[in-house]
This record gives sequence, structure tokens and C-alpha cells, in this order.
Amino acid sequence: MHLFSKLRRKSGGENLRTSNYSYVTARVRAMKSKLLPADTYSKFLNMGIDEITRTIEELEYKQDIDVLARQYSGADLIEHALNRNLAVTFTKVLNMAEGEPNYLLSKYLKRYDVWSLKTILRGKHYNASPNKIEENIISAGKYSFDFLSDLANKDSYTDVISTLENTEYYPILKQYDGTNLSDIENELEKEYYKDLFISVSKLKSKNSRIFSEFVGTEIDIKNLRTLFRLKMSGIEPEETRKLMIEGGHRVKMKDIESLLPLSFDEFLSAVDKYSYWYNFSDVVSSEMESLIDLETQLLKQNVKFASSISHVYPLSIVPIMDYILNKKIEVDNLRIIIRGKSAGLDKEVIRKQLVI
Repeated sequence: MHLFSKLRRKSGGENLRTSNYSYVTARVRAMKSKLLPADTYSKFLNMGIDEITRTIEELEYKQDIDVLARQYSGADLIEHALNRNLAVTFTKVLNMAEGEPNYLLSKYLKRYDVWSLKTILRGKHYNASPNKIEENIISAGKYSFDFLSDLANKDSYTDVISTLENTEYYPILKQYDGTNLSDIENELEKEYYKDLFISVSKLKSKNSRIFSEFVGTEIDIKNLRTLFRLKMSGIEPEETRKLMIEGGHRVKMKDIESLLPLSFDEFLSAVDKYSYWYNFSDVVSSEMESLIDLETQLLKQNVKFASSISHVYPLSIVPIMDYILNKKIEVDNLRIIIRGKSAGLDKEVIRKQLVI
């Protein structure tokens, strides 16, 4: 049994008047100082997988690797260790928070329930083994690893869905017929953001407003990335519209509606009015063939935004979210390096995908 499946996820948001922002922000700033320095990734690009494993075992991932080393090795060991570490770390932050920060963070971390459910359904769709599905599960939300592992070991997607009959996700999941996976995944993600905004709107506090801005910026970046991808692929506006998420901070749905019918060249000319443009203008053109550089720059924009407003609101939810985002980036960067090396990719190809 994975140790993090035993961790109790404290639900301390019942009394929102007992918020402990000063304590939690001090703790996460200390935790952020232990994240890998940017130059570490360049060093990892020149190492083999075993050497990377030995190196990160000496850092914040030691316990995760030690716990899992009897079950896995090589790239599989690091994949599982990264997921375990992310779940343990986020649960630790959630458990140290009380009142409003606990409430906001617990709602935000439900994205990992959605991620894991999507992963399990996708695994069943493609007949992946339970072990391969578990490799991509991140139990940082409400559901424990044991519960998600049990779902991964079900015989079919119908068994998975029937087990979830009494959950908030069932109204969407019951529409899955084995052929409409992408539609179900999209609806789960949109429902997550809808529920998140509804939950936050109940607070009517300064922190809830800042938190909504943070999430809205995240949605802007997701929608822009989707728009670029589908514009380049020539997908019809109506199909693109179905994938758009409501709640953007600067790019509202009315803006998206005006962008949908445009050709790719017209689209490029239109998006330069948004403040995000200067972050990626040098990597986009009508001749671009890959979205890797663009997607990396958009993710960097999200990190910059969180960092900048965390300095403006030092005793708020933002420094906590800034740490959560940077920790996720660290894990993603390590995962990109490990997967790239396993696939035999050139180190410069891997480097372009890193958010540094």
C-alpha cells in the first residue's frame, strides 16, 4: 500500500473565520525555497535515468523512491515517485491550512480527482494494464490512491462508472458509451471549473476574488492553447466552441466567439490585443509547424502571473497557489526529462518542452 493513501486530508474549511494565512504562507515559502534550481534541469539532460534517480533520491524525493524501489525500477520508479511526491506534498499543504485557505485549496485540488478519473477511463478505453493506469494516477484530491487503484483494477469502464454512481461525477460519466471519451473528458473538466467558481463565489472575500483571478488566468491560457491547436488543425468553429471553458480572466467567451470564425492568419492578428501576446509573439507565425514553444511560453506566463501577484498579496491564497503551481511545474519538468530520455529524444528537443 502506498503511504500517501493513508494520509488524512483535513477538511478544515468549515469555520472560514479561523483562516491561518500567515502560518501557511510562511511554510510554503520555505517549501518553495527547496524546489530544484533552474540550472538543475540542464544537468539532468546530461545524465542517464539511473544517475537522475540517484540524484533526486538525495533531495526531496528520497522517501518516495525508497518506498517504491521494491516495486519499480528505472523510468517507472521515477514516474511513480513523482506522482507520490506530488500527492503527499499537496496533502501536506492542505492539512496545514485552516478555514478559508483549506476550503479554497481543497476545491482547487479536486482537479486531480478529475485527472485520475479521466486517466482510468482512458486506460480502460485503450486496454491498458492496471499498473500502467496507476502510473499516471495522482491522488492529490479527495480520492485516495487505494480507491483510485481499485477503480483501475476494475474489469471494464462500466464497472468503473457504476462504482462512482453516488458521486458528483456520475451524471457526466453515465453518458459514456465507449466511443465518446473526448466529450466526457471535456465535460468533466468544464464541470470542475464551473463547480470551482460556484464554490468560490460563496465566500465574497478579498481572497476569493484574487483566487478567481488566478483560476481565470489559468483558463485563459488553457483556452488560448486549445484555440491555437485547433486553428492549426483546421477544426470547424462549432467543434472548437465545445472545448472552450467559461470563466476566463482576460479572454472572455464573447472574445472567443469573435475569434472562432477567423482563419489562422486572422486569428494571429486578432490575439495581439491581449496582454498575453508579448509573452509568445516571438514563437508564433503563420508558418509555425509545432506548438511546443507556444505551449511552453503560455505555461511560463502562468508562473510569472502567480509569482507577481504573490508579492502584491503576501498574506493571501496567492503565495500558496504560487507554490502549488511551481511544484507541479517541477514534477512535470522531471517527467518530461525522464520520458524524453526513455524515448531516446535529443536533449535539445527535451529542453524546449521544459518550463524554466
